[in-house]
Amino acid sequence: MPHDMWTLCKYRMERAKEDLHAAENNHQSGFYKAAINRSYYAIFHSIRAVNILDGFDSSKHSSVIAHFNQFFVHTGTFDRKIYKLIDGAYRIREKCDYSDFFIASKEDSAIQLAHAETFFNAVKEYISRKEAEQEI
Repeated sequence: MPHDMWTLCKYRMERAKEDLHAAENNHQSGFYKAAINRSYYAIFHSIRAVNILDGFDSSKHSSVIAHFNQFFVHTGTFDRKIYKLIDGAYRIREKCDYSDFFIASKEDSAIQLAHAETFFNAVKEYISRKEAEQEI
């Protein structure tokens, strides 16, 4: 696998990690919409990190998610339940960002933060396994 793909993968995981920390900080500060937004982006950048190892990239969120779902969830690489985390994060993030009167609760924020952590860790494990395979 080309070195540049691994570099980009690792960069995207660092970006996801930053988003996860921002989500935690926003949640602790009571900025629940911002926490939900950053939780979603932690998931999104994690997905992009996986997708680039497959040679796929897109600027459209729906395409990024669809590719991951088709080639990594439906194939069993990731548990099917993980798609529900992605879908839920996508939907609530859209409500937070685009619905004028949507009120995000502390519970909503905590759930999305936990989902983002779960997703990030699953991707981190996957990437570690793939990297170990490359070193053999």
